[in-house]
Amino acid sequence: MTITLNSAVVYLSIIQILVIINLDFVSSVFILPHPSITHYNVTQNNSTLKSSSSVILTISESSDFSNLEPQCPSQIYCYGNLLHTVQMASIYSDSKTFVDMKMHVSEAETLVKFNAFMTEHSQQPSKGQIKEWVENNFTPRGNEFVDWIPGDWKREPKFLNSIKDNALREWASDLNSFWIKLGRKMKDDVKLNENLYSLIHVPNPLIVPGGRFLEIYYWDSYWILRGLLHCEMYQTTKGILENFRSMLNRFGHIPNGGRVYYLGRSQPPLLTLMIKSYYDFTQDQEFVLNSLDDLEKEFQFFMDLHTVEVNGTKLFRYIDNTFGPRPESYREDYLSAQVFTSDEEKENFYSEMKAGAESGMDFTSRWFIARDGSNKGKLTDIKTRSIIPVELNAIMYRNAMLLSEWFGWQKNEIKVKYYKDTADAILNAMNQILWHDDVGTWLDFDILNNRRRNYFSSSNLSPLWLKAYKNGDENYISFKILDYIKKSGADEYPGGIPNTLEHTGEQWDFPNVWAPLQHMIIIGLSQLPNQEAREMAFNWTVKYIRNNFLTYRDTRAMFEKYSVTEVGSGGGGGEYEIQLGFGWSNGAVLDLLEKYGDKLVAIDHSDNGTSASNLSCKINALSLISSVFVFVVMMIIKNHD
Repeated sequence: MTITLNSAVVYLSIIQILVIINLDFVSSVFILPHPSITHYNVTQNNSTLKSSSSVILTISESSDFSNLEPQCPSQIYCYGNLLHTVQMASIYSDSKTFVDMKMHVSEAETLVKFNAFMTEHSQQPSKGQIKEWVENNFTPRGNEFVDWIPGDWKREPKFLNSIKDNALREWASDLNSFWIKLGRKMKDDVKLNENLYSLIHVPNPLIVPGGRFLEIYYWDSYWILRGLLHCEMYQTTKGILENFRSMLNRFGHIPNGGRVYYLGRSQPPLLTLMIKSYYDFTQDQEFVLNSLDDLEKEFQFFMDLHTVEVNGTKLFRYIDNTFGPRPESYREDYLSAQVFTSDEEKENFYSEMKAGAESGMDFTSRWFIARDGSNKGKLTDIKTRSIIPVELNAIMYRNAMLLSEWFGWQKNEIKVKYYKDTADAILNAMNQILWHDDVGTWLDFDILNNRRRNYFSSSNLSPLWLKAYKNGDENYISFKILDYIKKSGADEYPGGIPNTLEHTGEQWDFPNVWAPLQHMIIIGLSQLPNQEAREMAFNWTVKYIRNNFLTYRDTRAMFEKYSVTEVGSGGGGGEYEIQLGFGWSNGAVLDLLEKYGDKLVAIDHSDNGTSASNLSCKINALSLISSVFVFVVMMIIKNHD
């Protein structure tokens, strides 16, 4: 085969194009127009938000979205022309960077300054001018905290002695030291001048996930707390629980995370289960009883806003009732929405994205409903609000059961009965709508098309963790679930159980494995009376621990997510680079090491080409191939001349 000079040039051009094409190009060349914020009826509460009259939004009487609210009252951090202008200029690679920055002066003054800036530049400032203005009026993110070493941190918590393998014990000791790195204490200024921050003040220090996530997150904290409790950090744990109770009392719910731009949504309601974990370790019954009013508030919040009737039953779903793109991913949402032509379609898309974020699984084909009703779509097919998710209903069932039990401590028979009846109603609805005997598992339900979603997701198995099945059904459930897992093929991967089997490029799809779901299903299987189920739980633990351990051995880091196909490799996909830290991975691993530490051994050989070192070899080989290709092309050019 003869390769001509023209062919070589074409090949090189294609490679160059593939390298340079990226999303940043769109907004670096064009500052896209502001979304239709004039279509919203924004009511302002003068006690919580002071603003210049020159920036009050115009109201459109023909709006179909007058019932939607801003994600928070701030025209800096949640909506408005300033947010749009800065985020669409793409002055930072991560949209979250700007909304985490502190204002130098009040919001009203900042908006006046911004309007003057826009007027000075005829409403069309350059990217460089916008960046300079931001840097002159905001403080870089991360300055809200001071160094903090938890007072109850111990160098050698007792559970380390239960881990027989020396390498795994040393690793667990390293993870224990990570709590110091991930600990945060807010500066006094956050409390004194909270109106200058997007950060929500809480009374106690906290543990953050790591990476770009500098604040507390709701459902992450369940697995973080599991790790803290094994490390005997009971006071730190109690402080974090009090932080969540503080948010509940202040806002009526626990937001997605500790920033004002998260106020429009929550996350899977795991506070009750966190308090259950704390009680199991400390027997602090007084704290549980003092928390009951707060836990009732959260339960009612989900009952009031997250329930929907399905074929005569009431079940829970993730929702959103706010307008606009997610502030922390503003540019990404706005650009994705450009495929839609009407404001209504764009707003629906934004709400589906925020509901997906409320699930904690942002994003996955679980939330896609394509035109044919399948999950074979893309991100713009997201329909989170039309899907009844298995895990949310299982969580609400277990929350109701725990509330019933704890009110029993108070001899409050009325509430004991109320929550037991509510739990029974949820369980009956799950059995009727979500359990499918012919498949042998629970499945999400599509209320848009009134049909089950028969696709594998590790969340299908979450009721095992929460024992969301009737007493006496354990053996039958074991038989059906084991058969389902075998037929699904999800057990065939060396690095753990993938969240789904769909190849979409979204981070909560194949090939990624995540700590929360992996932990859920391992604990769930281990609780079944079936020996085969318990052996499967242990085998999945071996895979997941091995994946984490090999990655840590080669990188000295813990990742947010991992690959099930490349053992010793972090996962990929999604809106941002893979994050290190990482709170829930650390907590889940510590919990599993404590549970199986007498059996687990470190594996640092026989990796079958899947370790991080092998991955490095593959990358080097690819680099060598590329170099050879370039050399061949240069020789062709030379010979042609």
